[in-house]
Amino acid sequence: MSTFWKPGPVRRLRNSLPNVPEGTAVKAAVLPFGRFPGVDTVLGPEMKSTGEVMGIDRDPGMALAKALVSTGSGLPTSGTAFVSVANRDKRAIVFPAKRLADLGFRLVATSGTAGVLERAGIPVERVAKVSEGPHNVAELIRGGKVDLVINTPFGRGPRSDGYFIRTATAAAGVPCITTLPGVFAAVRGIEALRGGPSEPSSLQEHHATTSGGASQVRISFAEAAASVSGEAG
Repeated sequence: MSTFWKPGPVRRLRNSLPNVPEGTAVKAAVLPFGRFPGVDTVLGPEMKSTGEVMGIDRDPGMALAKALVSTGSGLPTSGTAFVSVANRDKRAIVFPAKRLADLGFRLVATSGTAGVLERAGIPVERVAKVSEGPHNVAELIRGGKVDLVINTPFGRGPRSDGYFIRTATAAAGVPCITTLPGVFAAVRGIEALRGGPSEPSSLQEHHATTSGGASQVRISFAEAAASVSGEAG
């Protein structure tokens, strides 16, 4: 989905540099899944992006939200979230799932993940896997009834449930989170968006917030041309 980075391990190096703006930068790759129907969206080494975007904000969640908006798959602030995670992630998914429920999201999940959420006291509706027949999660996604998909893969395969879920998600243009760090970041992003919109700022404005102030000055084309003419004379 994206690369989530917050300056923590490099704080000492960062503090030694002059006039480094405060905040978090999130870089996201723009991947052309829409041009290749049926391609699994799980990232692999053979994939190549068509570009990259970056969101910058003091709040890490808002930085992620900005990056995702730039890729064309912004985070929803309400609606239905589908959750299906691998066994290794079932304990860790409880907290972000509860937070989504607290934010008013309707949660739907396949049987294994739904059982974990139910035992934790989180309201969730069960939906059939693709392999379990009609009226399954892929049909729900294709029908426009899901606003966010959380699916950490069990593995890669052309006939796995995860494959059908992720390809349906890509076809429907629904944001899909495939890693636990991405899930936690996405929840922060949703919380930030619900707190109110953030106005875009230029790089110059970000640098102007540092203690040393902005190191660039805006001048008009005419002023620049006059300056060059004066130096030439």
